[in-house]
Amino acid sequence: MRVGVVGHRGYDGLAEVIQTLERLAPELDLEVAYERGLIDVLDEVGRPDGRRRELGTPPEVDALVTLGGDGTLLRGARLLSGREAPILGVNLGRLGFLTSCGADETEAAMRAFVGGRFAAEARMTLVARALDRDGVERRRWIALNDVVLHKGGFARVLRLRVAADGDTIASYAADGIVVSTPTGSTAYSLSAGGPVVVPTVESIILTPVSPHTLAIRPLVLPPTAEIQLQAMDGPDELLVTVDGQVGTTFASGETLTVGRAPHPVAIVRFPGTTFFARLRQKLGWGGLDDRD
Repeated sequence: MRVGVVGHRGYDGLAEVIQTLERLAPELDLEVAYERGLIDVLDEVGRPDGRRRELGTPPEVDALVTLGGDGTLLRGARLLSGREAPILGVNLGRLGFLTSCGADETEAAMRAFVGGRFAAEARMTLVARALDRDGVERRRWIALNDVVLHKGGFARVLRLRVAADGDTIASYAADGIVVSTPTGSTAYSLSAGGPVVVPTVESIILTPVSPHTLAIRPLVLPPTAEIQLQAMDGPDELLVTVDGQVGTTFASGETLTVGRAPHPVAIVRFPGTTFFARLRQKLGWGGLDDRD
């Protein structure tokens, strides 16, 4: 099995998890490739140079292991560029809502994964396109969580025209708008007052950020809808942010389109873990008594 590994070097315990993967690789018949930023860590755990293998772009792998938090998993999902490889996220941070296991569970998780004792939970993704004033595409991204159109450091409210499949929904007066997947419904959209959507229920969620009217509320649309966003007025320069990590500037007269991407992302889940259990444990769903 060809396994790619991406990780965040800012987390404690990264080297120990890599050491575990290196120890298990021969026994589990794994061909492991690491992203370039982890090569130095690989040297620290004593892997011989002759066995070093660097992850390509896009990676030719059967599975991807991410070492870090949710942000690392989101970055790994974009790195796959539509390749249908399950992602096993090892949580080295605090929350790890999307990840599959904790750092101390790495060996057991890898053995269960190689043994087929897991479920690959398909998660819908979004494709976002920034079009210039002439309708020409200038940027494109894939998002597992969300696409956000928002202001930068300006205090002025934005006026946004929002449409679905060419049919105008409304003109939004707000600080921005979050277009999210069901997976992203528990991220920025939730903080902005959006609904919690079970991740396997495909849909597109529109959540205004600090709307300046009581008439605008979050909206759940079918997964087949294509959303069009245009800035009517406000600051000269806005921002598009994808999964909280990448993006571009955005100007009045341009159009941002968001719709379902053709390829979902498969996230590894092990028996005994459910979405609602994670809500209770990670986000305090149901009240303080359910927190760990």
